[in-house]
Amino acid sequence: MSVLVYIENRNGKFKKSTYELVSYSKRLAKGLGGSLTLLSIGRVAEDELKNLGAYGAGKILSAETDAPLDDKAYASLIASAAQNSGATLVVMAHNVTGKALAPRVAVRLNAGLVSAVNGLPVSFQPFVVSKKAFSGKSLMQAEITSDIKVITLSQNTAGIEPFAGNAAVETMDASAVTSGINVLSTEVQTGKILLSEADVVVSGGRGMRSADNWKPLEELAGVLGAATACSRPVSDEGWRPHHEHVGQTGKVVAPNLYFALGISGAIQHLAGISSSKVIVAVNKDPEAPIFSAADYGIVGDLQTVLPKMTEAFRKLKASS
Repeated sequence: MSVLVYIENRNGKFKKSTYELVSYSKRLAKGLGGSLTLLSIGRVAEDELKNLGAYGAGKILSAETDAPLDDKAYASLIASAAQNSGATLVVMAHNVTGKALAPRVAVRLNAGLVSAVNGLPVSFQPFVVSKKAFSGKSLMQAEITSDIKVITLSQNTAGIEPFAGNAAVETMDASAVTSGINVLSTEVQTGKILLSEADVVVSGGRGMRSADNWKPLEELAGVLGAATACSRPVSDEGWRPHHEHVGQTGKVVAPNLYFALGISGAIQHLAGISSSKVIVAVNKDPEAPIFSAADYGIVGDLQTVLPKMTEAFRKLKASS
């Protein structure tokens, strides 16, 4: 089985999730005894593409286009690349883009789809993969029986494994990418770390007591170079903007380190942070559900704990 991987870039650069996806797909192709091909859509420098060779990429198709992301057009191009390369397995990241494209690609290829896969297949023959179910409370195994298969990989579940190799870049005709979207203007956010791409996230809940108490949290985020986030009740109260809401009905994040400050840990919130590598919780209630999901926990009042935590991290950074 040959594998095709769609790799997403942001302003011509690849993020950590891309390297994890390529590294995972290399191991996947090896287990299947097939070849690995990557597909990049947009304008990415050749050196940036070739860097993926260090993570397992052997062949990269580069479809250069200035067309904005259009689900229909991109899905058509990905399906075409899969058919032309003889791919029997298509892999994408389980992010906003991947979740939008994967179902369309699956329909075009008459393929079975499993989203949010959390590791290598349990079995290659038959093809069985594992994923979280019931908002992360349990695991399920799904078998894909179609000739062509599509999966999306959850972030922070496969790890990045270096690979000694070189990537050959080939140009792919992108004339089929005729977007029906007309972009009138673009505003680029500056000065803040994007929540979806942050390695460290500092998040606050109703335990912060009010919008006026958010400065200590922002100070901690500044020391750690982290993005700020919040639980749904906080955004509903208007203490923080809705784009910072993390959870099942908000943004799903997968940082290396997640701070849950004054967050009780409702299942809807845990569903949005379950892919975090390390979770640190601070809550004055020792029975708060967040502690069952946390790797480290502090029972105490935030007004006392948070300043001490920030100062400790500040001293640690100064000494390193």
